Amino acid sequence: MEENTQVQQPEDEISLIDLFAVLLHYKWMIIITTVLAMIGAVVFSIYTIMADPEKSPMPNYFTPKAQMLIKENSSGGGLSAALSSSGLGSLAGLAGVNVGGGSTNSSLATFLASSNMLLDAVTEKFGLIEKYKIEEHLKANSRKILKQSLKAEFDDSNGIFTVSFTDIDPEFAQSVVNFVVDWMSDKFIELGLDNNKIQKENLERNIQSSYNEILRIEREVKKLGASVGYGNSAWDIPSITTGSAKLQLELDAQKQVYTQLKTQYELLKVQMQSEAPIFQILERPEIPDLKAGPSRGKLCIIITFAAFFLSVFLAFALNAWKNIKNDPVAVEKLQLKKKN
Repeated sequence: MEENTQVQQPEDEISLIDLFAVLLHYKWMIIITTVLAMIGAVVFSIYTIMADPEKSPMPNYFTPKAQMLIKENSSGGGLSAALSSSGLGSLAGLAGVNVGGGSTNSSLATFLASSNMLLDAVTEKFGLIEKYKIEEHLKANSRKILKQSLKAEFDDSNGIFTVSFTDIDPEFAQSVVNFVVDWMSDKFIELGLDNNKIQKENLERNIQSSYNEILRIEREVKKLGASVGYGNSAWDIPSITTGSAKLQLELDAQKQVYTQLKTQYELLKVQMQSEAPIFQILERPEIPDLKAGPSRGKLCIIITFAAFFLSVFLAFALNAWKNIKNDPVAVEKLQLKKKN
């Protein structure tokens, strides 16, 4: 006697035809839900564009950028000494900047771009406490907001350091980036990392001081010469002559100092042209005419697909509930559970 080897399909197994039948039964609900979600997403996107940026739930934001070239020193000794002498050694260590022999100018720039010194300077310069209507924990909240918008990154491959700021006002964002760039440039000079710039500024001050001294001595010589013709006695002539000769010697000496300073200054300028500075501004930020975000088209696509899958899930849920209601055994089990 041959045994029946046919395997019967379980009653609770769902076939693809059944799934397709459910989708076909609720097709209009799926279509209408998806279309309404798509229309709603488009209308919402248009509203966010037309509304005032200050009141829009999703305004356009802009991200101007500035690029600097950071030149690394052959050794970290100069940077370490500068950080230690400036009192930034402990702060830099907490931020991950090694103040030992392995310190780099790029790590210092990264630290400065997110330091509380810079964040507080930006807050004070642009009145961010009033702008963002911060009412409590003024420093902590202002720093937190700035860290979300102010970004800095260093590219090891080409030595380019980039600073950017994101805001709904492109002109304001550009002003912030410009301020950050100038602040960092001044901080590098203040720390004494770029000796050429420091020497150049010292020479400029000394040249101006020497020039002013030359003008002062020339005025004294003219004044002394004019005093000879104002009825001075013969006894005064030797002292006047001596004073005039002394002033002339001082004038000649000061002119020699001035000449030497000017020579050093011109030689230093030639040297600086042949050497790249440690912190060199390559590109200032521009007022962006193209928004950095948000991507409303991508948002519409996401909402449309989300509505479609949600309506499909709802269709299967409604079909399952309908099957349960039509199944006496299932209804009885539910009633027993409610009684218990």
